[in-house]
Amino acid sequence: MEIIFIKIGNVTRSLIDFFYAPFGKYMNLQFFRYAATGCINLVFDWTIYFIIYNFVLDHQMVVLGFITLSSHIAALGIKIPIILVWGFMTQKYITFNDSKIRKRVQLGRYIAVFLVNLMINYVGLKLLVDYYGFFPTPSTMIISVFTIATSYFLQKYYIFKFSPDTGIDELNLN
Repeated sequence: MEIIFIKIGNVTRSLIDFFYAPFGKYMNLQFFRYAATGCINLVFDWTIYFIIYNFVLDHQMVVLGFITLSSHIAALGIKIPIILVWGFMTQKYITFNDSKIRKRVQLGRYIAVFLVNLMINYVGLKLLVDYYGFFPTPSTMIISVFTIATSYFLQKYYIFKFSPDTGIDELNLN
């Protein structure tokens, strides 16, 4: 199964790299790949949230018996496993494919960073929607600015950082 992910990653990376030339003087290749996959992930995230919030939950409160969740928080909870798997796979096989750190370690670190971003999302939604009265979908878009910045630096320097056994920074693709 991993061979399929590697092949899809290689094809996607080649496609992204094809568009790199005009941006080469402004950013290194790795950052360009991160930006491209990040945009894809972000649009996918927003789309999933929008569909869950508007069509699956239909703006209704979700009663779980012992707790009732507002639909914007429930939509956040429902999209978590989808976004977690999708995001890890795109970053692992497209952006940071050269990292030699074991996948289990990468996944564990990715989940930790994901949880940090989830907390930022939760607090941000509670503030923007419940306290300030903003609409949920634009609020999740605003919060994305903060999670994108957090994610890039933590992914580059923590999750997919250079392999200690080689002693070189395998992420420096410039």
